[in-house]
Amino acid sequence: MNKPPFDSVLGRIPSGIFILSIRHREQETGMLASWVMQAGFDPPMVTVAVRQGRYVGQWIDEGAPFALNVLSDGQKDMLAHFGRGFEPGAPAFEGLQIDRSQRGVPLLAESLGYLECEATGSIESGDHRIFLAKVIDGVSKADGAPMVHVRKSGSHY
Repeated sequence: MNKPPFDSVLGRIPSGIFILSIRHREQETGMLASWVMQAGFDPPMVTVAVRQGRYVGQWIDEGAPFALNVLSDGQKDMLAHFGRGFEPGAPAFEGLQIDRSQRGVPLLAESLGYLECEATGSIESGDHRIFLAKVIDGVSKADGAPMVHVRKSGSHY
């Protein structure tokens, strides 16, 4: 694939690193999410991009609440754990300490905090789908610098 001349500039747009955790019926999983952004104050809203074809996107479409767990800049082990993705039914939280929201969404106990969200709509965006979600709960659990990612290329993660 030929990269456009602005590829490196596009990759330099910084993004946070989050773990999106979700429970749908009797299944649950987590995934690395870097394209997350606040999108409103009243009510509090965020957007999150999910690659087309990921089953997590279908779960969100079907109304499953999810959490965005904020990682600290020192939690590189979470990148390795969640970066590869999980097949449906695979134990995504094995070996990790988790708490649960009132709705049963898994929450990373060692995160800086979390935002529990509920999708209100979505839009197609090429190879991703962008979900608009209302923040329905959240907790700041620790101080610390959040993990931030700057890519070298705008053509891939």
